[in-house]
Order: sequence, then structure tokens, then C-alpha cells
Amino acid sequence: MSGGPDSLALLILAHAALPDGGFAVATVDHGLRPESAAEATHVAGICGELGIAHTTLSIAMDRGSAMQERARDARYQALAHWCRATGLAALVTAHHADDQAETLIMRLNRGAGLRGLAAMRPIAQVPGDTLLPGDTLPLLRPLLGWARASLADVVDYAGLVAIDDPSNRDIRFERARLRTHLAGAPWLDRQGLAASTGHLAEADVALDWAAAAVPIGEADGGLALEPDLPRALALRVLERVIARLGGSTPRGRDLARWHDRLAAGDVATLGGVRGDGRAKPWRFTLAPPHRSL
Repeated sequence: MSGGPDSLALLILAHAALPDGGFAVATVDHGLRPESAAEATHVAGICGELGIAHTTLSIAMDRGSAMQERARDARYQALAHWCRATGLAALVTAHHADDQAETLIMRLNRGAGLRGLAAMRPIAQVPGDTLLPGDTLPLLRPLLGWARASLADVVDYAGLVAIDDPSNRDIRFERARLRTHLAGAPWLDRQGLAASTGHLAEADVALDWAAAAVPIGEADGGLALEPDLPRALALRVLERVIARLGGSTPRGRDLARWHDRLAAGDVATLGGVRGDGRAKPWRFTLAPPHRSL
């Protein structure tokens, strides 16, 4: 936890729900601001008063492009390693309804598909967790139904002082810019936007369920697929085709381009899988390895 109002509220609520413990707290010090070490010490002091185990995880970060994204990835990696070393069953974060609404709008701006617009899930997998399938670390977000203002009230009621991170208002960063504009749009219902992501997540699950029922045939040492499917459903089935052939997981926009090339009657390769759309059914085989010169 950073010691900001959101994570501090999560600490207070967790302590109220589990007064006898059963959880531990970690603060990640990215070393990007002079105050960060003192802030981690401040959080450790609060945890000490409550009798909660606390660890500071120090990581080295270089300044430069995509700093927030790189810091996020490094933070999750450090926290996942700490959870496993400590024997914790899951990582819990303080993402809330305002975060969810901001994430939805940012992904709308990027033209995200259904899976992306479903935004953050209450139960997910820690990003970048690279252990073997079946041994992934759960990521829990129990506060997605809470508003930022309500969490600040929890902190105030507890009589604690939250840390103010100025990067949260630095308009060089996309989320901070969006947050500034949203503050001037009181007519925009953050709770409503957050609720919409839940509906989109349900539709995403339904699409996966439908894709799992589409038959994928075998032919000529590879796989065959009848292409007469709605495009959104076909994309999910193509993901299954790549996975079954042992290909690498593609990004959504690359998968969409691959589908469209196959639908146009082309031969195209994605994730190590060669697709042939020149006839029905479409045929798929592992692409031959590139020859080295």
C-alpha cells in the first residue's frame, strides 16, 4: 500500500474485517521521489500501531518514457514475488469505482474491444505473473463498488492522515489528465460507468462460453474452422485455434487483422500459426520456423 487515501482505507477496512490478522501489507518504494522512503516508513508506523506485518519493497526505476506503465509492471512483479515468499494466497489492491470509470474512458479512447472495456475485474490474475498455468496468483479488488470520496471518509473517520502523491495530479500522465477533466464534469456518474463495466464483463464471459461451444475440426495435421460466425465470436474461436496449436497469445488488434485477412481469402500467419482462408473451412497449421542465414 502507498499510504494514499485509497490504500489506507483498504487497510482500515481489512483490519476491521480481520482484527486478528490473517493478512500482511507491503509498500513498494520505486525511488522516483525523494519523499518515497519516508512515506514507506509512515505506512510501516501505521501498520505497527495496528499490529499488522509490513514490508517495504524497494525497486530501482529509471526515469524516461512510459514511466508509470513501467513502474506498474515492476510493482506487480515485486508484489507477486513477495506474496509467494510470504505464503500469501492472493494480492489485494484498493482499486475503486472512480478508477474503474477512468479505466473505461481511457480504453474507449483507444478503441478497445469488449474484453478491454470490461476494465478491471473483481477477481483476476496478477499482471505479468509468469509461473506455470494453474499456479497463478489471484488479484482481488474488493473496493470496485466504492467511490473515492467514500474511501476518503473512512480515512478521515479513523483519524489517520493519508499521503498526498503529487504524481496523481501530474497532467503529463494520461490518467491524471482524465481525472482533472472528470473533476469538472459532475454530471458524469462514475458509479454508473463502473456498473457498465460489470455488464460488459458479463457479456465477455458469455462470449467466451459461446466460443467454447464452436466445433474446431482436425484436418491435414492441423485444425479446420467453418468461418460463418459473427466476427466477435470468430475472434474468440481463433484464439482457441492458436492456443490448441501451441502458438503465442496475440494482441486483440492483431487478431482482428488476421481474421479480416482470412475473411478476404488470404493466407496469413499470427502467433506462429498459419491460417489459410482461400477455401471453406479455413485451415490452420503451425507455421514453419524462420530460417536463419
